[in-house]
Order: sequence, then structure tokens, then C-alpha cells
Amino acid sequence: MPAAVPAAAVGAPIRLTGPDGPWDAVREALDVRGSAVLVSRLGDWLPAAEPAVEPSEREVAVLGRDWARYQAMSHEQVRSRFLASRLLLKHAAGNALQAAPETVDLAYKLGGRPYLRGCDQVDISLSHTEDLLVVGLTRRGWIGVDAELESRRLLGTGAEKQICTPHETARLQELPEKQRNLALVRLWTLKEAYSKAIGQGLRFRFTEFGFTPTAGDERVQVLRPDGSPGTGDEWSFGTWAVDDGAYTVSVALFDAGFGDTADIAAHTMLDDGLLDALIDVT
Repeated sequence: MPAAVPAAAVGAPIRLTGPDGPWDAVREALDVRGSAVLVSRLGDWLPAAEPAVEPSEREVAVLGRDWARYQAMSHEQVRSRFLASRLLLKHAAGNALQAAPETVDLAYKLGGRPYLRGCDQVDISLSHTEDLLVVGLTRRGWIGVDAELESRRLLGTGAEKQICTPHETARLQELPEKQRNLALVRLWTLKEAYSKAIGQGLRFRFTEFGFTPTAGDERVQVLRPDGSPGTGDEWSFGTWAVDDGAYTVSVALFDAGFGDTADIAAHTMLDDGLLDALIDVT
């Protein structure tokens, strides 16, 4: 039996190098913690170095319903990022569900948030920036992930007024000037991750909730605009620098209190007739 850990624990991101994983590390994270954050690169998933090369028959099968969306895209960079991110998401979900990636039925809610049709025991989240791809998986409740270049300039651009609560603005001013932009990037990714987890995306104004600007020893939690606590132990958060500090990745995880649903294999969650109806390999 895996060692017991707090229900809301979030582990550090797992680096994937393509369809070969390493998936054992992902399954271990799901077994032990109930959640996993995966990071990968576009080049790990693209079918060839030449962007004009079309996906293989297997990759078309893995795309499933998204194949039509891919074909409708005209911008090559957008097509490449869409293909790589969906291949990663389908392989990740397939390994979590112990099912072939081409049998995973990916659908989208209003606003574009992806979900696994017929497998609501597993929540998923997707983010990408530049050539970094991030996927979040959980069997405990809701998850949201976000990524941004650590070097992205936000400070002094007016972004602070769109991102920060009064409490955050005051705390940022207390930091050394050279630390403020990185702290603002961290706040941005945490807020993106949290709004994705609750299904609001950019519709939820970032000035209505906050976080501590710096990653200290204290537990990270949502704060009201005045800095008072806004959530309880059901939420947990994490932020990491990945790829030698090139990117900031954040995750927000809500533990719905359903207990530890350890068995999330597709063949045990769905009856045979429903499973057959959900499989779409065309």
C-alpha cells in the first residue's frame, strides 16, 4: 500500500519526454497523492522536425474528435501546439485510466475547459506557453494548472492593476525591486490555476482574490482583497520553476472530500455498454 499523505498534497511536476513517459512515476503520484502535474515540451510530441509533416495514422486516432478541429486550423504554430498538447493530454489521461489513449474521449465545457467524457472521477487541466506543455490530473476533486515564462515583464506595464488586490500591491512594494516581477508572475499563474480549477477562467476578476506574493514557509491559500483568509484546508497550491528556471508553473487543487477513489481504471468505472459507446477512434 502507498504511504499515506495529506489529502490535498501536491507533488512537484513530473517531466515527460514523449509517449514513453515515464508513466510509472505518474501512476505512483496518482496512487500516493491522488494527483499529478506533468510538464513536457512541444518537440517531445510533434511527429517530426518539419512542421508541415501531417500526423501519423496512430496520432490521428489519438486525436479522435479533435482531428476535425486540427484540420480546420490554418496557422502552423497553432496547429503544432494543438497537436502536441492533445497528444500529451490523451496519453496522460489514458495512463491514469489504464486505457489506450485513442479510447479516451476528450470533450470541452463552455469556455473551452477540457474534461473526460464519462469519467468524471478524474479531473484534468491543460496549460501551455511558448514550447512548454503542462497537464494536471486528479482523482480527488478539481485541478487547475498554469505556466508562464519567468522572464515575462509584467511589472510597470499596468498589469498590476489587473492582477493585484490592495493587499498584494502593498506586499509587492515591500519586496526588493528585483524580486517584484517574478513575484507578479507567480501571482498571475496561481490565479490562472485557481480560476481554471473552479471553472471560471478569465471571467473571474483577479482583483477579487489574492495570494501571498512570495513563496515562504507559510501555507499558500486564497486571500480576500484585504489579506484575510478566503479558503480552508480543502484547497492546496504549488508553484515551481521548471526547465532550469525558464518557466513558472502553478497548480491549484480542490479536495472535494469524496475519499480516496484509488481504482480509476476505465474498465472498472464504466459498464461495458457505456464504455463501448464512449470510445471514438475515428
